[in-house]
Amino acid sequence: MGRVTKKKKSQAPSLETFLKPAAGVALAMLIYYFMQGLSKEIPRIDVNDALALREVFFGEGAAQKDYAVLCHPEAKDGSVGIPVSSVFQDSFDDGSAPADYVLMDCEHILPESGKSIYDKFKLNKKKRPTVFVSGKVGPPKQVPEKHLKTGAMLTKLLKQMLEPHAAKIEKTKDLKEKCLNKEVCGLLLKGGKPEPYVKHAVANLLGTYPSVQFASIDSTVLFLTNLEEYLPEYTAGEHRFVVFKKVSGGLSAGDNETKAEGRLKTSILPLETQGVSFKDMSNAVSSALNGKGLKNIPALPNIKTRTKKLEESERLKRDKKKDKARRKAEEDSRPPQQTFSANDGSKEGRRLERERRRAEHNAKNNVKPKTPEEIAEMERKRRARMEEESKKWNIEEEDAPEEGEPVGKEEFVEMERKRR
Repeated sequence: MGRVTKKKKSQAPSLETFLKPAAGVALAMLIYYFMQGLSKEIPRIDVNDALALREVFFGEGAAQKDYAVLCHPEAKDGSVGIPVSSVFQDSFDDGSAPADYVLMDCEHILPESGKSIYDKFKLNKKKRPTVFVSGKVGPPKQVPEKHLKTGAMLTKLLKQMLEPHAAKIEKTKDLKEKCLNKEVCGLLLKGGKPEPYVKHAVANLLGTYPSVQFASIDSTVLFLTNLEEYLPEYTAGEHRFVVFKKVSGGLSAGDNETKAEGRLKTSILPLETQGVSFKDMSNAVSSALNGKGLKNIPALPNIKTRTKKLEESERLKRDKKKDKARRKAEEDSRPPQQTFSANDGSKEGRRLERERRRAEHNAKNNVKPKTPEEIAEMERKRRARMEEESKKWNIEEEDAPEEGEPVGKEEFVEMERKRR
């Protein structure tokens, strides 16, 4: 019988075997977060640099950026200062919003106006954190408190404000502020749920025309008065498109520093066909930008709930417009001499009616037109006849009574007898 070998007992690895790799991982993580902290520091705007301020406030620099600005006082005398808002910091760390995040001391007094940044742009410092958006998108506009509860909410709002997208129109106020008050605005009137190709076309328009505002409205439940009669008639499932171009005026009522803009006036270029495509909408926007095919409208559109009564009213306006166009086309197709052949009550119509009757009378009675010499002779005889008649009515000196003497009935009859 062979010798049985004993198995060696396995020993557990020493603690030092795990400590070295764990220490390396911990050190690597510390270095990573340290570097992340260095790279995530929010820059501060130098309030004494006028060019930097104008770039942030109005986007006047070459960078043409949008900014998310947190009003944050600068630490003085080497102190640490107050911490940055966690909401603003979280949104900054997310990094998905299309804006440059900066800090600014809004208590700084601007030398041009003598006002602080808070007062100059009417920022409410009591609403904390005080965050505003500015730059290429326009002058500073404060972010409402309801969007400053979490960093994710602030990021979502910044995306809505700064990323190109079609504005959603539900009220007349929205229509005026988000569309009609813009220089050029393309409005999509949805006849139902937009198909994927429609969404793709609108997305392409947003990229092709970054300076144009685009908006959409659900025309299945909303009705645009003062506009529907210029568009193709509403059909469920069919989308319509119209381009607005501002003529003059605006919505600003003015204040002590600015003047009122006057009544807002606009012009339209509707897509004449039912249905939309990128090519048709792009051609309409391009024509509006070049000032071609636009038509001024007398009143601004208003949004109301779609009802059968409004649809019937719009249908009557449309029929009246068609009848007017048809009559004009018929008049334009007639020869010039027949345009007013019938007495339509106008001055020209009455004149032509007189000429027509005169021609019929002359033809019926064989009346020949008179020559200029005959007309001149008739005029001479008429004037001579008038002079003779006027002499009969004039009182001669010998027939006149003495001055101051009343004329009685007998004297008047005698004077009439002599005159005859």
